[in-house]
Amino acid sequence: MQVPTMARIPPIFATQLIVLSLVSSFALILVQGEDNHDFVRAMDRDLLGLKKEKLSHFRLYWHDIVSGKNPSSIGVVKSPGNSSTFFGAVSMIDNPLTEKPELSSKLLGRAQGFYALASQHEFALLMAMNFHFVQGKYNGSTITVLGRNQVFNEVREMPVIGGSGLFRFARGYVEARTHTFTPSTGDAIVEYNCYVLHY
Repeated sequence: MQVPTMARIPPIFATQLIVLSLVSSFALILVQGEDNHDFVRAMDRDLLGLKKEKLSHFRLYWHDIVSGKNPSSIGVVKSPGNSSTFFGAVSMIDNPLTEKPELSSKLLGRAQGFYALASQHEFALLMAMNFHFVQGKYNGSTITVLGRNQVFNEVREMPVIGGSGLFRFARGYVEARTHTFTPSTGDAIVEYNCYVLHY
């Protein structure tokens, strides 16, 4: 009597053969699938006018004005609990960015976005904002900052994750240092040093 072919293959080898067959079929599907994506294509960077990448340093002063008749920072969500760190509070901002610490100095742009108190254990903000420039060749261009800001640290570092206009494909980081904070009003002036790689 002749034994069927599958019965002659050791069980471990049969399992390995089945797994290998499934993996190779899956890999074939992935490779074939890559060729069928009409919405993705490789591009020549010259078509976008991208030149040599350069590193720029900007120093500007961020004015967080919460007091007075025309504040640039408005609380939109209050902390829902009795948190000592005001966890959950959110403020929308349209803060002036100036050349010097004085609000009357040259306006370079505005920081537009929001910050939220994102820690239950310390004063740490989630910052999400665009630095929208209004001067010179950078007029209309933006850089986008998204990161964690531990407000009581002397220097806080946050990433630059992108930009628009002259800052397309931007990346880098900012360093924030509190210049002045007025406890009676809650107003603050923060020095930002921005290090940005862009084309």
